[in-house]
Amino acid sequence: MVFLRFMISGGLANLADGIATLAWVWVATFLTRDAGLIALVPVALRLPWAIFAIPAGLVADRVDRRRLVVAMDGLRAVAFVTAASALWLAGDLPAPPATGVVSVPLFAALCLSALAVGIAEVFRDNAAQTLLPALVPDAGLERANARLWTVEAVTNQMMGPALGAFLLGVALGLPFAVNAVAYALAAVLMARLQGNFRPAQIEKQSLRAGLAQALGFLRGKPLLMLLAAITGFWNMFFAVMAFALVLHAQENLGLNAQHYGFVLMGMAAGGAVAGLVGDRIIARLGAGWVMGSALFLSAVMMLGFPLMQSGWGLAGCFFVFELSGITWNIVSVSLRQRMVPDGLRGRVNSLYRLLAWGMIPLGTGLAGLIIGWAEPGLGRSVALTVPLWVAGAGQMLVCLLVLRPLARRLGAMQISV
Repeated sequence: MVFLRFMISGGLANLADGIATLAWVWVATFLTRDAGLIALVPVALRLPWAIFAIPAGLVADRVDRRRLVVAMDGLRAVAFVTAASALWLAGDLPAPPATGVVSVPLFAALCLSALAVGIAEVFRDNAAQTLLPALVPDAGLERANARLWTVEAVTNQMMGPALGAFLLGVALGLPFAVNAVAYALAAVLMARLQGNFRPAQIEKQSLRAGLAQALGFLRGKPLLMLLAAITGFWNMFFAVMAFALVLHAQENLGLNAQHYGFVLMGMAAGGAVAGLVGDRIIARLGAGWVMGSALFLSAVMMLGFPLMQSGWGLAGCFFVFELSGITWNIVSVSLRQRMVPDGLRGRVNSLYRLLAWGMIPLGTGLAGLIIGWAEPGLGRSVALTVPLWVAGAGQMLVCLLVLRPLARRLGAMQISV
């Protein structure tokens, strides 16, 4: 029952995340058509991973992790209320300009709300992932993580974007208002969770000493360092692709918000399948073979995105890409939870996620810069596809460079390759 309540709370939070996945960028395109300015909104959302990942880990190893999750879900609810209010107060918006924004105060409110949501997400996600081993036995981590990824896929990637697209069609501020309610409910469920979620042993040391201890542990685990680096580049190239794909789908393929929401359901379906069967695939084929295959398939699908000329094609690429990505995550997250002692888990997790997630805002900003650089010479239509090709080529290069070192280090850990 405790794990079920935790899973439902996470499902509500992920539903809100899924609604926002489409809403942030889509609303920004109603304020400006300047790719660099549009990119500021998702950059504000993801930049906190590069700034607050380490503080989030230090805090998670010193406080009740359940209470931290509750507080951060509450903060996200307030931030979404702010964004919804700003959009409703703005009323009907004129056509977005090619340069500049329709309303500087509204654009600033959107960016600041995204920044607050991003900060809360860093602290919340680190604490939630850190407390999972307190809910399930060690042998059940793969199964528990698989179930959580299934819920995330269904709510975040299937229901969320589709619901977000529908809500955007009603009113631009409505997705943000619905998110505020979802995060408030998630906080209430987590507040009622029974159990002890403080670290088993809180060491009395300075923050600097605590961070140095975690960094020394991570440096002594070459496999974790490699997994963090791979995930970081994976996320960076995905961020390049994801930002450019919204504009490419709008302008080159003629998809509206509802169409694009259903395209993202292909990603959700792949994630759901991985969550349902991923742990069994890993048990049958071995972690090493599964991780290598997932990495290669994700690179192939990234190269496929710019070749697709319809929403159905994009959905198919998303299905295979997310099937690969979630299967990878089941292995890597379970390994990390198993390898890191409870007293260090928050700090090590934060350092790992700094490497793995801190690259996302870099990828989003890079996509905007690439479009701005390519547009004068290639034209708007072609320029929107250039980041897609860059992302696919970069992902394939990473895959080719790391497959052998990954197999070697998994083998050294006596994990089946």
